[in-house]
Amino acid sequence: MIGRAAAVPRVAFDLRGRAAGQFRVAAGKEPCIRYNPVLLVRHPSEFLAQTVPHEVAHYLAYLSFGRGIRPHGQEWRQIMRGLGADPRRCHDFDVTGLTTRRLRRYIYHCRCGDHALSSIRHHRILRGASYVCRNCGHALSRGPSDEGPAGET
Repeated sequence: MIGRAAAVPRVAFDLRGRAAGQFRVAAGKEPCIRYNPVLLVRHPSEFLAQTVPHEVAHYLAYLSFGRGIRPHGQEWRQIMRGLGADPRRCHDFDVTGLTTRRLRRYIYHCRCGDHALSSIRHHRILRGASYVCRNCGHALSRGPSDEGPAGET
């Protein structure tokens, strides 16, 4: 049963790093399935048998159940089985030589200490988001002497 309007997802072969595929749907934007072309070339038959149905199953689960389900939960696993694929969440492709993105860290502080937030969270804060410390519950704010990134991880 498909509960949402079936917008055909955009398909792109622009994913880099160690991820084989990704399904994304942002508010107000068309759904998108992204694939890693390097892993497709390295492992064509396994990629077509596992990664393509994996991401299509995410799309079908979104259409049927919306955002309120676990990404690799029972609904997704059921769809994977219906597509004739093993409902595994991770691939086992050789990723030798593929690198992952390295995020900058920014220093924020609260009552109990300093915290290194990723550039993703830092930019969300610049756009109005707020974060609180899990230990003391105090809002995190930029460190007084922090002029830029704290380094990379």
